[in-house]
Amino acid sequence: MAEWEINKGIGRTVEFKGLKAQYLFLLAGGLLAVFILVVVLYLCGVSQIACLVIGVVGATLVVWQTFAMNRKYGRYGLMKQGAVRMHPRYLVNRRTVFHLIRNLQPQRKKK
Repeated sequence: MAEWEINKGIGRTVEFKGLKAQYLFLLAGGLLAVFILVVVLYLCGVSQIACLVIGVVGATLVVWQTFAMNRKYGRYGLMKQGAVRMHPRYLVNRRTVFHLIRNLQPQRKKK
């Protein structure tokens, strides 16, 4: 019986067959989605050959893309990509320069 070492120590990221951290969940979710798609197509009456082709091609694409993203982005890459998407592309300031300078000056107390 084969044994695979999944975690190499406390405080280190989970790694399995070269996939690190969140890519394991991405791979599992992608393969589960392909499986569910194939089952639904089969239950809808699509031919077995078409379901097999869709399943094999879909699973291959999921595995290939997951390993490619793991190589390209690394351990925290997906979180960094998500953070970049949350940043605004540009800031819009429609106030006049006079208004901005006036707000920088200390306010006088009114009696």
